[in-house]
Amino acid sequence: MKKTIIGIFALLLCCAAYAQTQTIRAFSHRGGRLERDENTLLAFQESWDAGYTGFETDIRMTKDGVLYITHDNTLERTTNGTGVFEEKTSAEIDQLRTKKGNRILRFDELCRFFDGKDSLYVEFEFKTKPESSYPQERLEEYVEKVWKGVQSIQSKGSQFVFTSSDYRGLRYLQTYHPEAELLLIISKPINDETIAMAKTVGIYTLGCKMEGTSRQAVEKAHKAGITVSLWPGQSVEDFMLGAYLGCDRMCTDVPVTVKTWMEKNAPWIKVKY
Repeated sequence: MKKTIIGIFALLLCCAAYAQTQTIRAFSHRGGRLERDENTLLAFQESWDAGYTGFETDIRMTKDGVLYITHDNTLERTTNGTGVFEEKTSAEIDQLRTKKGNRILRFDELCRFFDGKDSLYVEFEFKTKPESSYPQERLEEYVEKVWKGVQSIQSKGSQFVFTSSDYRGLRYLQTYHPEAELLLIISKPINDETIAMAKTVGIYTLGCKMEGTSRQAVEKAHKAGITVSLWPGQSVEDFMLGAYLGCDRMCTDVPVTVKTWMEKNAPWIKVKY
């Protein structure tokens, strides 16, 4: 504990010199997966009640073409079910409950939750791996359904971002909905390789790993016109490290903890929750 406290305050001293010129967009990852029952309506509601307007979520599609909010392609970790999500029907998914007893949230329900709320930042992640579960025709059906659902949300001054580590869905949006705001998730740090990848695919917002990312690399990305979002964010220390590295956006699995701590201990760091 003593080492943790010392580490945090060392980061505070480092961040103080930099944070005045940046505003970090913080967002609640899966509704705060280490504080709440991830990707449930309860999780998103409690983040909203805590003052968050930034969220991230994951979308998958059942065998009969219904969209749900869930991260894994298998059911065992988060629900009382078994098997592959994409091999189930919506009727089967509706019978399941999370390990904490909540329903599996439908995508259209989440869209209705966001409807009427202003100044939101929401990342809608395409969960289309393994690719065998989403061959091209099914992938296009999926992306169009997500696109139309997001367009149905009535919200002023909001930023809706489509993200994925599977470039196929993002490429489809580039072709058929070029106005869409995109973010490419790469399980690597910000470096010359990932900066080059962003330029190659024409997506100038990257979601990269904090591990291995340097402040110099983030500055280089910024000079190339790239917006930097970093993950994972499992603690206050992670958030502070992201601030020191100079990120533009930062997910957090502990949104309430981060917001409470930052407002009390580092109010000079500009964060939009």
